[in-house]
Amino acid sequence: MCARHHAATARALPSASVNQAGDKRAAGAEERRDRTAAAAMLHFSEHGYRGARVEDIANDVGVGKGTVFLDFGSKEALFLAAYQRAVRMLPAWLDAPGDVLDQGFWAVLDWWLQRTEAFVESDPVPNRVALVGRHDAGLRLRAPIDRFMRSEDPFGTLEFVESGVRSGEVRDDIDPEMLATMLDWLAERFQDALVSEDLDPGLIHRRPERRGMRIREFVEILRDGIARTPGDP
Repeated sequence: MCARHHAATARALPSASVNQAGDKRAAGAEERRDRTAAAAMLHFSEHGYRGARVEDIANDVGVGKGTVFLDFGSKEALFLAAYQRAVRMLPAWLDAPGDVLDQGFWAVLDWWLQRTEAFVESDPVPNRVALVGRHDAGLRLRAPIDRFMRSEDPFGTLEFVESGVRSGEVRDDIDPEMLATMLDWLAERFQDALVSEDLDPGLIHRRPERRGMRIREFVEILRDGIARTPGDP
């Protein structure tokens, strides 16, 4: 029995070694992918989607261009990984300070809008990548980006809207998912206009002194559409 046991152990050792080697390779590949996505964020934020070059990203990581394509498959997939990494770094609606949260849904919305430019300047790379994903990545990437945003909701928009419904500030006769989607679309475009003159249809940068007024008007338009009024059941 002892001899058979030693023989079985000896036969098992090579298999265990192979598994360990495979685990190390997988861990190394994952770490390399993570470094590549981080480097890609920098390049996409600086050069945009079309201007960023995969070979430059590979050089920064210290790998060949072919290794990047082996890890991600395409430039589109590389950008998607960088985009996902970027938006996960950005705060959610309910990450506003506690005293602002205590004031309710509309105070939180106003707080983020008022601080849009300062917030973007404080962490420009992930914000710029998110902007590129919305405006410069092209139609081929819109579907996977939209699927990611719907499935992960990285900004917690649905939770934010549901908190407004629970507090009685947001109407409850419309599906919260519909309200969250509309808020994402509208708030993102408005904030993009605040930070980029190129994306401003002439509402803000042409007359900078009207910035505060435009924010108030935007919030009032949203209130008219989704706020719960005292007469609602």
